[in-house]
Amino acid sequence: MNVYIASDHGGFNLKSYLIKNNPSMKFQDLGPTNTDSVDYPDYAKQVCEKLKQDPQSLGILICGSGQGMAMSANKYAHIRAALCWNQELAELSKLHNDANILCMGERVIEKDLALNILSTFLETKFEGGRHERRVQKMKEIAQ
Repeated sequence: MNVYIASDHGGFNLKSYLIKNNPSMKFQDLGPTNTDSVDYPDYAKQVCEKLKQDPQSLGILICGSGQGMAMSANKYAHIRAALCWNQELAELSKLHNDANILCMGERVIEKDLALNILSTFLETKFEGGRHERRVQKMKEIAQ
């Protein structure tokens, strides 16, 4: 499974930290490459387009609060982006909502907690069952 990761300038340092501290994970880093000012919708778009081409993949988006990335990503019909600030949210977003993008905010989450949130998100599988019908309804709304 591919994991596409991107940030804006406000999330660049956390993105770099997560990549560096997950050496076994082969992230596809879609940028940016430094902290120069960029627009988060541009990087959300890149990750969302990759997930459209590769539906079995996951995405990670990071900005200052995580909110701008989540709002941008959720404009795409095939995306279920979850803004998570703790492990429980990351787990529930995958178990119940089949989230395919994790959004986090560099300004509001400590680095070690972000590592744990990321691990939980990547390791948790969709529970299906009664949640499948709800996820299907979300997909229908987006069409």
